[in-house]
Parts: sequence; structure tokens; C-alpha cells
Amino acid sequence: MNMVTPPPTGGRQPAEQVTFHKTELREIVGLYGRMVAAGEWRDYGISFLSDVAIFSVFRRAAEQPLYRIEKRPKMRERQGMYSVVGMDGRILRRGHDLKQVLRVLERKLIRAVE
Repeated sequence: MNMVTPPPTGGRQPAEQVTFHKTELREIVGLYGRMVAAGEWRDYGISFLSDVAIFSVFRRAAEQPLYRIEKRPKMRERQGMYSVVGMDGRILRRGHDLKQVLRVLERKLIRAVE
């Protein structure tokens, strides 16, 4: 019996990354575009790590992020896997529905336009 064995990987599995799905990015980038048009945000960064995906928004590129939109799949069964985190590290909103979680930032857009 001839068996083909896979090449050795050094005993490690390839690292999995948490990413945003295309529909999630569409929601986030849509909000980002509206905030840029209102003059509130100027730059963004995306990080895909093993346990969290982060979309960070900045007023200027050299600063700390104003907000972080995070996706943590391990929190799916608890408070929800989506959260918006403020500059000070406080969780402003957390939930199971990304659109609902992003509403905390939509309110800031309404104030900026008035």
C-alpha cells in the first residue's frame, strides 16, 4: 500500500486569521466614506490577527485611532462579536448585528452635519 504523506510543517499549523467578510467591509467602508465627506475622519488601518479583526479610524495618520471597529468571533455567543472601541479603550457599543453596533458612530455623523 502506497501512501502519500504531506510535507513536514515543523509541527505547527498555519495561523488562522480573523477577517471581515465582504458585506461587513461594505458597511464599515460606507460609514467611513460618509465620515470622510463630513470632515471627521481622514485615514484608516485594518489589522487581521488570530483572534480579532480591527478596522481603525484616524483623524490624522500620525495619531492614535479615534475608534476601533472590532470583530471577535469568540464573543459571538456572549455579548456579540462586533464592538466599537473609543480612543480611551472604552467599549462604546457591542452586539451581534454590525449595522446596529455602527449606529453609535452614525449619531456622531448626524451631529457633525447639523
